[in-house]
Parts: sequence; C-alpha cells; structure tokens
Amino acid sequence: MKYPYWKMASGIYLNYLLLGMINIILSSNMSFLSQQLGVERTDISSLISVVGIGHLLSINVSGKLSDRYGRKPLIVTAVFLYMIFLIGIPFTAQYKYAMGLALIAGICNSLLDSGSYPALNEGFPNAAGTVTVLLKAFISIGAVLLPIIIAFIITNQMFYGYSFFVPAALFLLSGLFLIRTNFPDPTKNKHKKQQVDDSHIKQPVDPAKLKFWKEGVALILNGFASVSLFNVVQIWLPTFGQDVLHLSKVKSVELLSYYGIGGILSVLLLAILLKRLMKPITAMVIYPCMALITLIVLQFNHNPTILTVVSFFLGFSMSGIFQLTATVMMELFSEKKGASVSYVSAAASIAFIVVPFVTSLLTKYLGVSSVFIFDICLACVSVVLGIYIFKRYKAISVYN
Repeated sequence: MKYPYWKMASGIYLNYLLLGMINIILSSNMSFLSQQLGVERTDISSLISVVGIGHLLSINVSGKLSDRYGRKPLIVTAVFLYMIFLIGIPFTAQYKYAMGLALIAGICNSLLDSGSYPALNEGFPNAAGTVTVLLKAFISIGAVLLPIIIAFIITNQMFYGYSFFVPAALFLLSGLFLIRTNFPDPTKNKHKKQQVDDSHIKQPVDPAKLKFWKEGVALILNGFASVSLFNVVQIWLPTFGQDVLHLSKVKSVELLSYYGIGGILSVLLLAILLKRLMKPITAMVIYPCMALITLIVLQFNHNPTILTVVSFFLGFSMSGIFQLTATVMMELFSEKKGASVSYVSAAASIAFIVVPFVTSLLTKYLGVSSVFIFDICLACVSVVLGIYIFKRYKAISVYN
C-alpha cells in the first residue's frame, strides 16, 4: 500500500480540526464565560495564558516520552484529557477551577504536538513538509466551524456550553478510532538514510556546520513569533470588531470564520507548492511578509467591509508558519524528532502565556487597537527571523 498510515493521519487531522476549535473557544465565548465566572473579559484572556503555562510545563517531558515510548500513547491520552477540559468548563462556576481545566488543556496540547508531528513525519517520510503543513489546514477548518456553531447557538438562544460539548463528542470518537489504528515504529529506520522528494527540503545540510545555538535558537524564536502572530488575532479580532467597528456579537465572531477560511485556502495552496515548487525554508520568509502588510492595512483602515477581506488575508498569511518551522526543525535535528518539536512547541507555549497577558494590559490601558500595533511588531520579528534562517540554511548546505 502506498500510504499505509492514512488511517493514523485521518485521526490526527480530526484531532487538529478540534484543536482549531479549542484554540478560539475561550476567546469566542469570552462574554459568556466572564458572566459565568464573575470576572472581566481581560481575565478570560489571562485564562488563555494558563493554557500556555500547562503547555510550557509539560512540553519537554512529553517530547522525551514521545521518543521513548512512541507517538500513539501520547496522542490517545491527549484526546481523552481534552474531553475533561471541554465538558468541565461550561459547568465551572469558579475561576480557580477554570484555571485548573485550562492547565489540563495546555498539557493536552503538549502531548498532541509531541506525538502527532513526529508520527506524520515518520509515516510519510517522502511528503513530510506537506503532511505537516496540512495540520494547519485542519486547525483552520476548526476555526471556521466553531464560530458557525456559536452563531447557531446564539441565534437559537441555546446554552453556550454546546459549543464545548460538540468537540468533546468528536474527541471521544477520535480516541476510540486511534486506539485501533497502527502507527509507524520510530526506531525502525533510525539509522537508515531516508529518501526524500520535492515535498521536503532538497538540499541536505552539513552536520559539521549545523549549530543549534544558531539555526536551532532562531527556529525556536520563530516558533514563538509565529504563534504570537495568530494568537493575537484569534483572541482579539472579535473584540476589535465589537469595540472599534461596533459590530454585533454574532458579526464580530464571524470575523474568525473569514480568518479560518483564509487559513484553509492558504494551507491547501502551500501543500501543493511544497510538493512541487517551493521549499519550507522559502515559505518561512514569504508568509510573515504577507502578514506584516495585512496587519498594517488592518491598523489604518477601519471600514467594516474591508475588515472582512482583511480577516481573510490575516488567516491566509499567518497559516502554516509554525508548522513550517517545526518541519525545518525536525529535518535539521532529525536524530530526536520528538525533542526537536518540543523545543519549538515550548516557545509556542510561552507565546500562549505572554501574549494574552501583554495584550490584556494593552487593551485595558490603551485600547484594543494597540494590540494590533503590537502584532505588527511581532510580524517584523518573524520576517527578520525568516530571512536569517533562510540565509543560515544556504550557508550550511553541502552544496556551498
């Protein structure tokens, strides 16, 4: 069979579709949760930071567990723990319990990343870049579907908790499916040279020239910057629509759907380009540049109609940067893929902690528009890092 692990990939992609919902589920229900927990909306932003704390505390351990015990146990464990978070939040009346559930969600994210990225890399060695970037496509699909679900719930005056229960039920199905699914053995080809095609980076690098404190650190920093970029948008775009443009609650949440649609189309295009025309290292330069231009347009043009188009291009330009970073990291430091991903994911978890905290302060004292000025600065950092990594990759290529 040409693709013996397509069932595994199907289960993983479903998980990341649901992760796309989870990434925005707290911010999308910010008004409901603030009323339920008796806190301000900025406190819900801080709650999102707790997810990042859980991710940060567990990512290094989960990476080591993934390399030692395999990918499947971590993924299945994450799936069932996510159900606790999703079922618990709507029934939680105290903020401290919500923080505990958010911590669990962060741990789940670590387990899922540390198992899924290496599993796809090992299951599809000749299309590693494409199958990894497709994770972002499914995250974007989830980000499109959740606002539609929430809009339906609001329109029909239903309990907001159903937006949590739907992904919980799907996680249950995913977990039961993956328990019965075969995964590749990470030790089987550990000492064999893997064959790669255009879907991966064609130019092998010289191990003697490879320096973790240069290429590795730059990739880790880019992991932080790339996650920070879209984290700002996912948390604050609905609030921007309500407070700056005076859109209704439903219309403001729908902006995330346009963002998600842009992300889906972008990643599908990127998957094709990585297969035939473009290397991940090149895309890591182009995408942050597009994000920077789009953020500048958002900041200086507040037309509601234009905002719909801008939301689409925000999703289009920010999707896949983190996955590209993880792909390059795993190739350059391929001996321990789980640990390599964990370093980039750790940077992402720091972003999930820092960004909601910083942006909540900016919103409180300077207004929500200042948050997107902050995002412009992050885009500039991502552009600089992308260019640096691209140049370093060329410098350590065996053909140079």
